[in-house]
Amino acid sequence: MTKVIAHNNLIDEIILRNEEMEVHLLNLGATIKNIYVSDAQKHIRDVVLGYDDVFDYMRYDGYLGASVGRVANRIAKGCFTLDGKSYHLPINNGPNSLHGGLKGFSYRLFDYTYTNHQVTFHYVSPDGQEGYPGTLDVYVTYTLDKTTLTMDYQAVTSQTTLVNLTNHTYFNLDGIACPIDDHLLTVKASHYALVDGDGLVTGEIRDIHHTPFDFTKEKAIGKALHSDDPQIILARGLDHPFLFDDNHDQVILRSKASGITMNVSTSLPLAQIYSANYLDGRLGKHKYPMNAQSALCIETSYLPDSIHLEKDSPTILKPGESYQASTSYTFTNEG
Repeated sequence: MTKVIAHNNLIDEIILRNEEMEVHLLNLGATIKNIYVSDAQKHIRDVVLGYDDVFDYMRYDGYLGASVGRVANRIAKGCFTLDGKSYHLPINNGPNSLHGGLKGFSYRLFDYTYTNHQVTFHYVSPDGQEGYPGTLDVYVTYTLDKTTLTMDYQAVTSQTTLVNLTNHTYFNLDGIACPIDDHLLTVKASHYALVDGDGLVTGEIRDIHHTPFDFTKEKAIGKALHSDDPQIILARGLDHPFLFDDNHDQVILRSKASGITMNVSTSLPLAQIYSANYLDGRLGKHKYPMNAQSALCIETSYLPDSIHLEKDSPTILKPGESYQASTSYTFTNEG
């Protein structure tokens, strides 16, 4: 079942619902606003952070629940070269360009179509928008099947450009903005990428074994957040790409308090695991403050700043090619 709520004829809220869960989406940024699932006691909890007022998604930064692009994460010094031509992007995060620029996809209105179990958002990013070359035609499709929400991304371009899309939902399986220290995390990754003091990936890849980044076996997130590892201190918590070893259920997040488990599967090679280090106490749903480290983002993507770090970067999209990626979230409970 699908329902649409119009807010002042500008932002639409599209509700996907079945017998097992309910998802609220916004045409602003193809954003995930709510995910309602049952906990172990069969009580319904909204497991993502966000706002009661949909217009707050336009007013504030943080990318809560948004589809992020054209390029997720940071591009060093906001510049890159393609086919011998240099391009310059807005600098909006220290010395770098972050999450598509000053007004990336997170702040754009998408058109959409829907069925009883699926919504497809569509946006055309014109040539030169935020400094990126080529007209980019983007589709973000959300499909709800039992307790699995799947996001499929597709894009084509008129000119060689960069594309690295992700979703920036802040998950807290307790159903409220509270510390995530006791959330249990498993990441099927034996390597992670280092970042500098501005959050930019340095290009150095390290083995996670015998470090706080080792989540190959389930571990409380707080054990990493409160370590004295220089990378944890530098990033003010977790804010690092984890490079996957496996191709299914690459990330598992679990709350003992609610009994809810979320399994994340993706076609992409890594996830930026971000412990919401820069949430600033702003009021979210039910006027509850959203403080630092009160949620976890699992931003599946290609390597950040890939254009500078990888030969034949997979973030380069050429005319005649199609960018495609998929990520799914499956929810279960211990009840």
